[in-house]
Amino acid sequence: MSKETVKAIVLDTKLKKSGDFEFPEEYGEINPHNLYLYVKSYAASLRANSACTKNKGSVSGGGKKPWSQKGRGGARAGSSRSSVWVGGGSAFGPRGNRNYDLKVNKKQKKLALEYALYEKAKKGALYIVDSLEISSGKTKDAAKIFKKLNLRDALLVKDLVDEKTFLAFRNLNNCYIADINELNAYMVATFHSVVIEKSVLENITKEG
Repeated sequence: MSKETVKAIVLDTKLKKSGDFEFPEEYGEINPHNLYLYVKSYAASLRANSACTKNKGSVSGGGKKPWSQKGRGGARAGSSRSSVWVGGGSAFGPRGNRNYDLKVNKKQKKLALEYALYEKAKKGALYIVDSLEISSGKTKDAAKIFKKLNLRDALLVKDLVDEKTFLAFRNLNNCYIADINELNAYMVATFHSVVIEKSVLENITKEG
């Protein structure tokens, strides 16, 4: 892949553009398949694994042999709950014990996150702020961010989520607030836009 300079939008305290944040050039060489693998693994981990069918031993009835073994000219039958009978048990149905986990190593997880952020910046949907804090704790103040930036929905990323800021964004159904430890590629890929604190992004790119 060819290297490409991608810049994210840096905002001041009034949420107006004050500059750009340049991503490392090597981010352009990250294979998109890393993001695919991580999203697939994350989605698989969310599966309820609750599908469970009854086998021959679990279906009620069928204790008595339907007819004698010999003499009637028909096929032999030992139970009316056999899987070949209507109303019988399932032969190979799900039993609620399947493991859907898909292994993704630490390096792939990291590359997936870096690629997801890089793609958001490429689309002009990554906004960087010095601090994402709502000291009042009021939802109307949190909603102003969406109005000023004209956001459809957004992932908000802080270094550490304080209680006031959490309460301010909690009642907005078009956003999710996360700290640096909770942040992952699936979250970034799911939301249309990302608003992230500069210290968090610098920490991610510095580790790269």
